[in-house]
Amino acid sequence: MLDRIRNFAIIAHIDHGKSTLADRLLEITQTVPKEKLIPQYLDRLSLERERGITIKMQPVRMNYKGYILNLIDTPGHSDFSYEVSRALACVEGVILLIDGTQGIQAQTFYNLKLAQELNLKIIPVINKIDLPIIDLDDLIQDITKLVNCQEEDIYLISAKTGLGVEDVLRAVIDKIPPPFSKNNERSSQALIFDSHFDSYRGVIAHIRVFRGEFRAGKNYFLKSKKFSFKSIEVGIFNPERIPVEFLKEGEIGYLATGIKEYFDDKKEIISLLNIGETITENLSTEAIPGYYEPVHIVFANIYPSQETDYSKFKDSVFKLKLNDWSLKIEPTFSSIFGRGFTIGCLGLLHLEIFQERLKREFETEVIITSPSIKYEILLKNKQIIEIENVNQLPDPSKILEIREPWVEIEIFTQFNFIEVVSNLIKTKRGIIKDQKTLSSFLIIKAEIPLEELITGFYDDLKSLTSGYSSLNWHFLEFRPANLTKLDILVAEEIQPALSRLIIKEKSEEVGRKILLELKNLLPRQQFPVKLQAVIGGKIIARETIPALKKDVAGWLYGGDITRKIKLWQKQNKGKKKLTQLGRGKVKIPNDVIIKILKIK
Repeated sequence: MLDRIRNFAIIAHIDHGKSTLADRLLEITQTVPKEKLIPQYLDRLSLERERGITIKMQPVRMNYKGYILNLIDTPGHSDFSYEVSRALACVEGVILLIDGTQGIQAQTFYNLKLAQELNLKIIPVINKIDLPIIDLDDLIQDITKLVNCQEEDIYLISAKTGLGVEDVLRAVIDKIPPPFSKNNERSSQALIFDSHFDSYRGVIAHIRVFRGEFRAGKNYFLKSKKFSFKSIEVGIFNPERIPVEFLKEGEIGYLATGIKEYFDDKKEIISLLNIGETITENLSTEAIPGYYEPVHIVFANIYPSQETDYSKFKDSVFKLKLNDWSLKIEPTFSSIFGRGFTIGCLGLLHLEIFQERLKREFETEVIITSPSIKYEILLKNKQIIEIENVNQLPDPSKILEIREPWVEIEIFTQFNFIEVVSNLIKTKRGIIKDQKTLSSFLIIKAEIPLEELITGFYDDLKSLTSGYSSLNWHFLEFRPANLTKLDILVAEEIQPALSRLIIKEKSEEVGRKILLELKNLLPRQQFPVKLQAVIGGKIIARETIPALKKDVAGWLYGGDITRKIKLWQKQNKGKKKLTQLGRGKVKIPNDVIIKILKIK
């Protein structure tokens, strides 16, 4: 029966048509009735539909001409690349989808390398051939070099119209190998590649069965934790969950564990079930090789809002963690906001999505501090510490050196943009290391501080190259930097959420930009709001948001002017009193904080 199973994923850069291709596959295989098939059917989150991007990978089982086809639709944005890596560990082949009008992009190249490292069968597909593609021949030549294939191995399709899609489906059956049999081994074994929380069934593990079979009502172990549990239900994704009698070797499905909450000695919720965990019948069975740990680059502290109970807030965060394993969560405490968590994310979009999902899926409002990155601090006693928030910075008299993270970037661009891209790298304190030429585009390798990368580099790159460039990156090392702490005061109160470490030479310029942006974004109050940028107690920039003004003398007409003057004087006294009472009482909205971070 294994020879009738095909496990595969669709990988591509963002907006290259993965979800549309998945729609056509569901339609051709009649997995979803045509009258119920809405666009982006596998994008289950409302956020995915609104933004037109895939955030969560989504498995689905299709039946086609006697074959079981297990598809995993994956995200394309680099912030969700961890989702892709986990999906690839469960399949034997991939459809590499490339938008013919945009060509090969950074995430295309990165996902391809992941698939090649796992020795997966790659089916290259060019999408949107119903649109005019000027350099189709050059694109085909580039793909043959990258994938190491022949021209006839590349499929030309239109996912929108369905042209050529059935040929790709047949290629999946003909070219992707079936799962490798391990039936000679003793114990059932499955790999957890994702999970989510269900109020009734507890943690539901998304699994790929590598050996044996799994049934409801049987006892199994989480290998690394040596924790025993009784399965409540097993089933498949169609794409809704459908219970089945058992999941056998080579299949992809889900297993309801019944695990809801588990507490440590301090009565804190801890996670028993981890991504990459092996579920087995016998603890003597070796674990399946898991996944690499994601590199978190953006950190923010979150706290429950005044309207949100802490226990509900904590519960919501941990339940969302079960659905997004690339998050890093650690407890923290603020003298201002109380108990909260430090959240590690893979990028700014990832942080934004996390905050929005808490609000929508769990009705949990949070206070978020300004996102920051990890720094190394070399103290004068030669001790090295790491900080993930600028407010953790030790006393300056104890610091010998501050080190910031650097990353290596790969930029994909057309030849005519080489000069503007090179200049952009240099203005961002970057160092160009190498250039590689393919037939229709250029790959520039460079090293750049991570702070520069996350504060608008990608937006600048897209703008300067009319949207025709893209990039990928990975962490390199920590390097010494001439940094200083910039504090922002709003209504004469330091806002920890807006503090940042910044290059000394840029501190005054950036401080002024932040204040001007705050002046435009913050709502006016009944009193004037002072905005100040401060370094080491010295004010380097100042702005004022004027108070809302009511025409208190507007109702008067005729008579002596002194009548109006008396009313104006009374109003001024009231304004001064409000100014004193209003110190530190201006709340900074979360969306303003994220916009301020992008200021360069």
